[in-house]
Amino acid sequence: MLYYSIGVIHVSDCSVIGVLDDGPAGLTAEAVARIGAAKRVIGARRMLDGCADLMAPDAEPLELTGRIADVPGWIEASIAVGDPVVVLATGDPLCFGIGGLLARRLDPAKLHILPNRSTLQLACARFRIPWEDARWLSVHHRDSGDWTPGATPDHGLYPLAQALRRETLLAVLTNPANGPARIARLLLAEGLGEDFDLHVAERLLMPEERLIGGEPASAIAVMDFADPNLVLLRRRRATSALPRFGLPDDAYSQRRPERGLITKREVRAVALALLELRPTDQVWDLGAGSGSVGLEAARLCDRGHVYAIEKNADDLALIEANRRALGVANYSVRAGMAPDDCADWPDPDAVFIGGSSGRLAQMLETVLRRLRPDGRLVLALVAVENLTLALATLDRLGAHWDLNQIQAARSRPILSLHRLQAENPVWLVQTRAPSLPPADQTPSETDPCPEP
Repeated sequence: MLYYSIGVIHVSDCSVIGVLDDGPAGLTAEAVARIGAAKRVIGARRMLDGCADLMAPDAEPLELTGRIADVPGWIEASIAVGDPVVVLATGDPLCFGIGGLLARRLDPAKLHILPNRSTLQLACARFRIPWEDARWLSVHHRDSGDWTPGATPDHGLYPLAQALRRETLLAVLTNPANGPARIARLLLAEGLGEDFDLHVAERLLMPEERLIGGEPASAIAVMDFADPNLVLLRRRRATSALPRFGLPDDAYSQRRPERGLITKREVRAVALALLELRPTDQVWDLGAGSGSVGLEAARLCDRGHVYAIEKNADDLALIEANRRALGVANYSVRAGMAPDDCADWPDPDAVFIGGSSGRLAQMLETVLRRLRPDGRLVLALVAVENLTLALATLDRLGAHWDLNQIQAARSRPILSLHRLQAENPVWLVQTRAPSLPPADQTPSETDPCPEP
């Protein structure tokens, strides 16, 4: 083993060392010693170049750009022959860095991690912004293009879009594709352009370092930035104080002149309770109408996603208006008919059926086969014929069900007094994922009466 005054370096070590763009100037004596003792030094090209003078003459530099998956194997090969190896990482290796990957893939006892300052921490210092309450994020993902409202979780900006609805201060690591201008355009697309000031730090600790502070999204959206950079978003307008669920019906835009085609608040509240939603659930809303159930489900599943479908094109514009009004980003809706147009959706944890358009039996068969273990299905029915068909179909499929009838009355003024006016009764059927055989080609029964 090799001895230094700063401690002991074992030949079996893998040292993961945080480096910033000032290179050796920002390294401790221990970090310098470990780089000098390494037989292999792994890192991005700019880090290898910046630390070249610290490496032993016989050290082998290995560039990891585009080869992250090979790094654990390189390390294991070095450890197997007793050669000390160093991995150079940006800033703090355990803050959205390679340190987390290596800790999962290798024996943690073989890793010695020497963190530097995170670039997010450094940026907050540059702008004199306290960061103890900040949410730190990375959008260092593949290029998914600009954000489109209603995008699904596979979009690279999806975690940021959700966090924008909740957080006061966000510190965001970027990449060349998902840079400050694209983040600003996300804000504008979600109607949040006036809610945040943006601070951009580019090429920190380099001679050409530049700081752009406190700009609105509209200004950042049309600017060019040098790489690497990062973004701080500081809220300047309070978040919505709307409750998570139970909004009055008048809070929703509804179809006119047929106003009232909405799952009423009393029914909506019970339906959401029967769905037994969890924060990370994937939810289907079939026959979305005005979107009331699915949008409130999205607010309850703030780390999940709601996939909605609606056949009426006019309702899609209402749903989008309601989505914006409620500040929901984990919700996507498409025009189409269930179950055929839902085939590419991920399997759900919970499903709400608010309208069947004559396909109730087919919808039930598909949903019960797609539900995840312990998944919940809730149907809202107003027609006696559809209730009969639903229960018969569930019995045929071996699903156990519970039935509730919701009958509410609301107060209405009559001169100087008040009376109660009854709402239409609604049946709510709850069932769970049964164990079903594979789908066959047997045609389903035809629904006698489509739900509205």
